Amino acid sequence: MICCVVNMGDGSKVVKHAKKYGVKGATVLVGMGTVHSRLLDFLWINEVRKEVVTMIVESDLASDAIKGIGEDMQFNKPNHGIAFSYPVYEFVGSRNSTRKTVQENLSNNGVKNNMYKVIFVIVDKGKGEDVVDAANKAGARGGTIINARGAGIHEVQKLFSVEIEPEKEEIFIITKTETKDSIVESIRTHMKIDEPGNGVMFVVDINEAYGLR
Repeated sequence: MICCVVNMGDGSKVVKHAKKYGVKGATVLVGMGTVHSRLLDFLWINEVRKEVVTMIVESDLASDAIKGIGEDMQFNKPNHGIAFSYPVYEFVGSRNSTRKTVQENLSNNGVKNNMYKVIFVIVDKGKGEDVVDAANKAGARGGTIINARGAGIHEVQKLFSVEIEPEKEEIFIITKTETKDSIVESIRTHMKIDEPGNGVMFVVDINEAYGLR
């Protein structure tokens, strides 16, 4: 999986560039990034809309694809975006898809950048900023929030006897490996993740990353 976070309007550019490197399809989501600046906080402009592009790529193409996209989109420059990749256990839904395990992907592609992790958290809508705040207190540098929808046994509510699936927010936070545990513990404690219905959290290794500072 290759994931790119770019400014609004740049998602289509990422998809266009990705096709040159063998990427056959992509999904573009609208998210919200967090900006750390005392001036922006004072002006209440500390959130910016982002586009999140996700792409499933064969392991032997992933390294060249993410590198090429990063160079074409100039992720080495500030505020141009970030890209990272992580292994997918199994992919079904494409005519050309094949079943490969995580171990096979890693042996073919190698772990290019194991100094980073990505923390995924799913909580009720409106709590995403609380997750980011908890992460920042433990050393994180912000995160990206995406609107989602839940359908778990603890999440169904009723309105006039009609079941409603409440909206969710999915947050992902990229962090260095050495700060991962403290960030996870801060989110876990502050959001009471261990209690039923309060959310879920998981951590994934990053193979490669571009644009991180």
